[in-house]
Amino acid sequence: MSFRPNNSPDNATKKISKETFYNGLKIVQYLKPHKFLFIIGSVFLIFSTLTALTFPYLFPLLIDLAHHKEVHLIPISGTHLFTIHSRLDLMKIIVGLLIIQSAVSFGRLYIFAQTNERVLASIRHDLYNKIISLPIQFYEKNRIGDLNSRISTDVVKLQDALSIDLAEFFRQVITLLGGIAILIYLSPKLTLFILAIVPIVVILGISFGGFIRKKSAEAQHAIADSNIVVEETFHNINIVKAYTNEWFESNRYLKKVLKIKDVFLRNAIYKGAFISFIILIMFGVITVVLYKASSLLEAGILGDAQLLQFIIFTVFIGGSIAGLGDLYGKIAVAFGATDRIVQILNQESETKIQPIPIHKLDGNIVFENVHFHYPTRSDVEVLKGISFSVANGEKVALVGASGVGKTTILQLLMRFYNIQQGKITIDGTSIYDMDVQALRANTALVPQEVMLFGGTIRENILYGKLDATEEEIINATKKANAYDFISKFPEGLETIVGERGVKLSGGQRQRIAIARAILKDPAILFLDEATSALDAESEKLVQNALEALMEGRTTIVIAHRLSTIRNADKIIVLNQGNIAEQGNHQTLSAQQDGLYTHLLKLQYQLH
Repeated sequence: MSFRPNNSPDNATKKISKETFYNGLKIVQYLKPHKFLFIIGSVFLIFSTLTALTFPYLFPLLIDLAHHKEVHLIPISGTHLFTIHSRLDLMKIIVGLLIIQSAVSFGRLYIFAQTNERVLASIRHDLYNKIISLPIQFYEKNRIGDLNSRISTDVVKLQDALSIDLAEFFRQVITLLGGIAILIYLSPKLTLFILAIVPIVVILGISFGGFIRKKSAEAQHAIADSNIVVEETFHNINIVKAYTNEWFESNRYLKKVLKIKDVFLRNAIYKGAFISFIILIMFGVITVVLYKASSLLEAGILGDAQLLQFIIFTVFIGGSIAGLGDLYGKIAVAFGATDRIVQILNQESETKIQPIPIHKLDGNIVFENVHFHYPTRSDVEVLKGISFSVANGEKVALVGASGVGKTTILQLLMRFYNIQQGKITIDGTSIYDMDVQALRANTALVPQEVMLFGGTIRENILYGKLDATEEEIINATKKANAYDFISKFPEGLETIVGERGVKLSGGQRQRIAIARAILKDPAILFLDEATSALDAESEKLVQNALEALMEGRTTIVIAHRLSTIRNADKIIVLNQGNIAEQGNHQTLSAQQDGLYTHLLKLQYQLH
């Protein structure tokens, strides 16, 4: 269920393996709906590249025309298609080609931009849909920051590759092949001489380029390390200030910044050496070519214009070779990003991204000999063959020390995990035979720590029922004891709650969560220590709201404050993965040596 982590030098510089290449090809399927645009863009790409190759061929002909020589273009069957007599005629042709080149280049860029953005929009949407449809175990094995990086960083890398790098790579290949063809036409001897040197230059350039990319990846890794410090500090800013450790965090970040500085300074030396190497090789080749060409000029084999043409095309080829090495590195990084995107897209979804019809359940729950351990902790059995039942409309409380499996039971009922042995049924049907979305549509959870979305109060309440009417929203807030404090806000239901609801108190957040659950009107309700973190006044308001929410529906309550569950129909006492006792408050508290009585005495002593 996991995938390889991001931000490592190995991933950033790895070669395009066979698997990575095939994963990259899977992205090509997104081009199918836009293949007509892509084909037109490719035609424009080829045409604009070939047009660009005409300019270094035509410009040097001005030398021959200045010496009053006729210029012949496009030989056909012993004659020529065009004969140019003056520099003005040549400039007219060049200006016409420039206009065509500009129009074709604009068309190429616009069409590829249209194609790429449509493809990337589809990839982003599919990637987001895939991630939110994956089971909870996936999120436990992968960090949220990495998942966010898939949608942001990796897609941006893919965007650069599709919109710029890949097209530029093919343009440079066409330029290289077209330039070599023209060089052969101009002087086969000089071309063979250059082609003998080119492989050596390419091998040296690729080797040096690979080294530079590796060092660049190390620099990115150093930046990632510094970002971790920033993220941790900002997320825990209250702790930092409470312990007056600003100086410590400042020094910790300074160490990372200095490391970044050292890495980038070293890289500047390496890049400077690389650029100097490229300049040395390119101008070295040009120098040798000029020396060789001058002998051909002296012998009358080459003319002045041909010599200049040859020099310009040699520079073109040198630039293409240098550019191909850098572009290959960028495309390799993009393929790596594509590889990671495809790894997520290949995951098996838990749910479908579509509205579902809701079939109301009665809410009769039965656990039969249920054994369970978490996938990441197979050596620790959390539930050891527990059995119990909850009738329709019954209120059942789960109590016990931390880590005995109370929250686990709720997670199993919502099918966040699969049991290893036993059976869980609702209304006589195994929950694993039900559609998981249909099951969860019949449940609602009010947790201890409520996390709200950063929008308005209305939007957070509507999350329970997206098509609810204004009257239904108001009724839900009244039942949740939230109407009074909401109406006191100047914006009322349109009040922005802030990120994770930070602008509201804990009791206010709880009552909004309860209003959301009331609006959903679930058949089965889960309350996970919903009042344990509140003050006495807020607890009373929330407890009254919970009583309204629990009315007429199957409810399973997790509570550390035993005073809140005295009226429960059944209390199940868990101990070390087993059910130690079960019964109502009167029955269990009458057992002087019972675990429930022991928990009551502990709480009495604490209070």
